Amino acid sequence: MKPEALEAYQWPPSTAVIAQRVGLDPRSIVRFDGNVAATTPAIARPAALARALADVNEYDRGRYQPLREAIASHHDLDVSQVALGAGSDEFIVLLAHVFAEGGTIATVPSFSYSMYRYAAIMAGATIIDDVHKADLVYVCRPNNPTGELPDVPDVPGQLVIDEAYAHYAGVDALERIASGAIVLRTFSKAYGLAGARVGYALASAELTSVISSRQAPLSVSSLSAALALAALSTPLDISGALVERDRLSRELSALGLSPLRSYTNFLFIPMEEPEKLVDQLLPYGAVTRAYPGGLRVSVRDELDNNFLLDALRAVLLDTPMPRPALRFERNTAETLLSVRLRVPGEGRVFVSTGAGFYDHMLQQLAFHAGVDLRLEGVGDLETGDHHTVEDMMRIFGQALDEALGDRRGLTRYGEARVPMDEALAHAVVDLSGRATANISITPDEGMAAHAFESLVQTARITLHVTATGENAHHVAEASFKAVGRALAQALAKDGSLVRSTKGSL
Repeated sequence: MKPEALEAYQWPPSTAVIAQRVGLDPRSIVRFDGNVAATTPAIARPAALARALADVNEYDRGRYQPLREAIASHHDLDVSQVALGAGSDEFIVLLAHVFAEGGTIATVPSFSYSMYRYAAIMAGATIIDDVHKADLVYVCRPNNPTGELPDVPDVPGQLVIDEAYAHYAGVDALERIASGAIVLRTFSKAYGLAGARVGYALASAELTSVISSRQAPLSVSSLSAALALAALSTPLDISGALVERDRLSRELSALGLSPLRSYTNFLFIPMEEPEKLVDQLLPYGAVTRAYPGGLRVSVRDELDNNFLLDALRAVLLDTPMPRPALRFERNTAETLLSVRLRVPGEGRVFVSTGAGFYDHMLQQLAFHAGVDLRLEGVGDLETGDHHTVEDMMRIFGQALDEALGDRRGLTRYGEARVPMDEALAHAVVDLSGRATANISITPDEGMAAHAFESLVQTARITLHVTATGENAHHVAEASFKAVGRALAQALAKDGSLVRSTKGSL
């Protein structure tokens, strides 16, 4: 008998397809429809994969024993109670086949993650409303797409508690494992490894044995397992996401919307015709997701969330849309960096690469230049800060070069002197379109001169800096502030001409 295709989970279009549809650069598209972390985690760089890549020609005969042991230790369980899978979805589908093939499945709440229904379809099961009559009960806690935190019922059937967003709620139901429940977790959300596709099931040793016996061998790749192990080895900090969730909720309320209280990294906004608002936001590059009765938006970082709020104001209040930030990434064997830059801006700056002193220096430069900058990522600081500092300045320069475009209407030249206690720095900048650096910093804290040279190469500017003093920290800080203030002058609007007798820079 020829098999027929089943109704399947529908993924949204790719960023490239959406960009083509609305006529935008793909880098201008911001996805608020995936409930993933706002940025790539610090551990996601080549160094974390080096050992796994060296052995990629081999199978892991131990079924990733170190990762399973780390997960077990993290939850104070025995390793025999941990099963690895390709995201939570592998277990959602597998458990439907194990416990409800041809039977019945219920979900809590009834309006919940659509994958439960597709798992039922694949298992030939029927979705029913009464959890006390179901062979298998999925509890999405916290719930997707509404963000609520439902109670866990006592049921006669097999109970599966999907805790994909538990980190954001600050509570869990792991104690239910002792009474026969299966708890699902994922590295896709709070850990920021959605693309790695690693999830795990926690259960009694007996149930874990049943689950593992139904899995394909090594459904998780060695590269993904290495990233997950690195993630567990790093303290997880979601405090920024929680602050942004609450701020975004307040700002949405100020726009006349009514987001539900959320225990997750997204907000659900009840409304009629959410599809209409999704379509209205798309031309601005903001991708959201409509559900029956409401709109779901992922919580990203402050700059992205402000972009969404600006787009909503443009749609709902007919206010002008501010110029969006430019987005760039620089991924090398030594560094993994992303940058968003708006020129001109309001001096809203966040720089975090782990190179503390130079993070602070670039913050000073960007603030005094009057641009909005968010630059974050990680580099191989274990070998020193050279690669990280060089690349952070190069990617900032690349973004600045594109933001300037043909440099029409800009003053072009800028000059500033900045004292810093006993130190004095003098900076002159020309948005020349030619990369020329003449830097004299005495004493140099270590990388200050090279940082400016790296910036000049990709920004295509001419930069002269002279700085002297007794304290190297003061000399460097005065230099970065002076360059920032000189840039602020050069970036000022001065008519509509390209300030060159050649007609172009």
